[in-house]
Amino acid sequence: MKNKVFSRTVYFSKDKKWIERAIALAVADAFIVAFAAVCALWMRYDFSFQTIDKNFLSNAVHMLPFDIVSTLVIFWLCKLYQSVWRYASANELIKVAIAVVLEGILQLAVFLGFGVRVPRSYYLFYVTILGIGAAGIRFSYRFLRILRSRQLSLRFGDNRKNIMIVGAGSAGNSILKEIEVSSYLTMNVCCLIDDNRGCQGKSMRGIPIVGGREAIPEAVQTYSIDEIIIAIPSAPRSEIKKIVEICKETGCTIQMVPGIYQLINGDVSISQLREVEIEDLLGREPVKINVDEIIGYIEGKTVLVTGGGGSIGSELCRQLAAHNPKRLIIVDIYENNAYDIQQELKSKFPKLDLVVLIASVRNEERIDQIFDEYRPDIVYHAAAHKHVPLMEDSPGEAIKNNVFGTYKTAKAADKYGVKKFVLVSTDKAVNPTNIMGASKRMCEMVVQMMNEQSKTDFVAVRFGNVLGSNGSVIPLFKKQIMAGGPVTVTDPNIIRYFMTIPEAVSLILQAGAYAKGGEIFVLDMGEPVKILDLAENLIKLSGFRVGEDIEIVFTGLRPGEKMYEELLMDEEGLKDTANALIHIGKPIEFNKDEFMSKLGELKEISEEHPEQVKKAVSEIVTTYKYRESVTN
Repeated sequence: MKNKVFSRTVYFSKDKKWIERAIALAVADAFIVAFAAVCALWMRYDFSFQTIDKNFLSNAVHMLPFDIVSTLVIFWLCKLYQSVWRYASANELIKVAIAVVLEGILQLAVFLGFGVRVPRSYYLFYVTILGIGAAGIRFSYRFLRILRSRQLSLRFGDNRKNIMIVGAGSAGNSILKEIEVSSYLTMNVCCLIDDNRGCQGKSMRGIPIVGGREAIPEAVQTYSIDEIIIAIPSAPRSEIKKIVEICKETGCTIQMVPGIYQLINGDVSISQLREVEIEDLLGREPVKINVDEIIGYIEGKTVLVTGGGGSIGSELCRQLAAHNPKRLIIVDIYENNAYDIQQELKSKFPKLDLVVLIASVRNEERIDQIFDEYRPDIVYHAAAHKHVPLMEDSPGEAIKNNVFGTYKTAKAADKYGVKKFVLVSTDKAVNPTNIMGASKRMCEMVVQMMNEQSKTDFVAVRFGNVLGSNGSVIPLFKKQIMAGGPVTVTDPNIIRYFMTIPEAVSLILQAGAYAKGGEIFVLDMGEPVKILDLAENLIKLSGFRVGEDIEIVFTGLRPGEKMYEELLMDEEGLKDTANALIHIGKPIEFNKDEFMSKLGELKEISEEHPEQVKKAVSEIVTTYKYRESVTN
């Protein structure tokens, strides 16, 4: 679908307005032909009707029916009745000239062939007058439109934006109709884009469908587009990604109609438009989960979420609340986070039995008290220190909060008969190069050990980076862009797996439905993404040019940072589940007694020098790539 020549020609459409305009234009052309025939003789005879040769005038008048019919046919073949004259330009003027010359040649041939005598200069005058008349009546529409546009500009200021709509389906039609009838939307829709070849060259509500997605860059230049509206709610995300990739290179503002599942009652309106988010550039299809399975094990149960005020924890609470738990208990050490999610859930789910408690998973007595009082059926353990560079400087805190916090919470779950315990883990636990990842691997080992000695089903869910989480790279990039740059990237080749928070949480809940005890569930994170590409895309989506408006600076890998992440260790292997995005890794066996012994030793030295803590951890997590710091 590579159209090398950009065309604004609009072919036959059954649109009633188009038919009315075409008929009116044809009638006007008929009058112009008659006027040109008479006026050509008038000009030939020095602008005097009295001196016109009666035979020449009679011949010209008798040939008028032929002239009119032939002109209308040639004009039709040259598509002068199908063009959108509100956007007429040099291309349309050339088409008028070609059509008029063809008519003049045909007239000359017929007149000479049938012996119709008129002055030789008649043909030149006729073609000139016909061309001026045909072009004038067509370009007058654009002139009147410009006058109207200037009146609107005086009314609204110079705020009217030239709009391109991508998608000539029902959503695009709804957007176009709303703009047409609105008295307050200062938008001027100039053209539409659609990949359906059957639509291209036609019009919708009088607006030309100028081509497929490959025509976007040229159309932006031709029509001086300010904003692009992508109105294809039912399109696969992979296709949306490709379209956004094209649009973001134009420098235009980009708005999107929400996906079909986000639309209420399927209705589309301007108020629902949203900005393009970085998630749209991942191209991942929506996560599919079995809601009935999730409801089956959550509905009517008491569910406890540790770290419930954090990025993952708060989304867990949102989705859990929607599945009718008997009671939802949020445990978090940070009161501001806990307060925010409490107020949100109270507003959205007024009938929810919600309990919000301030507590640290490090405090064994407090955790025991909570479990004793509320007797949860299901526990989602999301509380953790997760910032890699910070934990490198404070490894003891990572051990106390992540490892021993998990152990104390798991012990309480076992003691008070929790049915399912789901640990939220990370891909950084695989062959860790930092203390945070090593501590999360130890959390997985705690869960594996507890599962073997408890009636509770202990499982872990492992996944990569989530977009927009607290402290993640996306919010950091946005802050840097708002500040005018530079945007800092550690290495041009560093890659990561990404998933949105709602997607990750949906799969965590689904994994909980599959849990039988002892599994490490691994989420399919899709294709890895270069962090440099993320930075460049965010800069472009913010309306800036990379390297000109906003610089990208490479700072070097941070302590404990990997060039790439892994979701699985070699020994673990993978088994499929009913959900193609959830896999099960085979747990790696280890000596539980030795593990508990070393945990005891680690507890004793957790307050010691960071290097001692890291060294002790490396003896427990043998895949931890610990390198002793060198100090002068």
